[in-house]
Amino acid sequence: MPGPVLVPILGDQLTRDIASIRGRTKEDTVVLMMEVWDEATHVKHHKQKIVLIFTAMRHFAEELRDAGWTVDYVRLDDLDNAGSFTGEVARAIERHEPRLLSVTEAGEWRVRQDMEQWADKFACEVEILRDDRFLCSQAEFDEWAEDRKELRMEFFYRAMRRKTGLLMDGDKPEGGEWNYDSENRKPPKEGLAAPERPRFEPDTITRECIDLVEEHFGDHFGSLERFEWPVTREQAEEAADAFFAERIECFGPYQDAMVAGEDDLFHSMLSTSINLGLLDPLDLCRRAEQAYRDGKAPLNSVEGFIRQIMGWREY
Repeated sequence: MPGPVLVPILGDQLTRDIASIRGRTKEDTVVLMMEVWDEATHVKHHKQKIVLIFTAMRHFAEELRDAGWTVDYVRLDDLDNAGSFTGEVARAIERHEPRLLSVTEAGEWRVRQDMEQWADKFACEVEILRDDRFLCSQAEFDEWAEDRKELRMEFFYRAMRRKTGLLMDGDKPEGGEWNYDSENRKPPKEGLAAPERPRFEPDTITRECIDLVEEHFGDHFGSLERFEWPVTREQAEEAADAFFAERIECFGPYQDAMVAGEDDLFHSMLSTSINLGLLDPLDLCRRAEQAYRDGKAPLNSVEGFIRQIMGWREY
């Protein structure tokens, strides 16, 4: 009987319909998740970043198990941890003897280059799928960039607006301008303060990760006295709901403002959830556009928010 499909999921791929899982059957798939030393130490990451990734991974593994998936989860302090993605994939191949290794392309060049060696290292078939959480593929970007004398994000951003139809009025930008950044540089008013963003109390899983990081990465910079980031899809959606309900209206005008004692002001604070895969970037852009269409946020705020995602993140 042929072996299963082995699907490695990386720490920034915590998405239920990631390309490598989409279309797979639960009876014929083993999801592999790995906490490895190489990724935690190739640079000295902030302690909160390491905790965030590990606890989000562990919560996502539980979410998959609850949904009926088989998850092979390797913790950082497991005795035989090989310390690298390639080493852990090799060990998992020995355990499960898969007929196919299916993985979504990595978002980091260093990891992507390692992945591209897997077909030569492993006996089973290896497929690397495009990460379609990004609106623009590498091939599409290369085609856009070809023969251009200069690569400017603004022009790429306009191409993405045309492609998605977001904030478009036919073939023209909504309001007649592509970019409202000139309206988004207001100095803060005296006493300017934003609504409090949702903060999330660490649960047992997160506290275990905090203890793990304090033990093994105590010399890294940062403090873990307060850890309040969303670490599950449900928490990330709650944070997104609060932003669209309470802060997007003033996001644009004060996005460059700085006020003592106000660390976040009207920023969404959603980038960690987007980068982990807990929130869908295109969905957030559509929600922002709907806020404008519904008269709940001005065009300059919504355009500025969408440009951060569809412009800078994609570019």
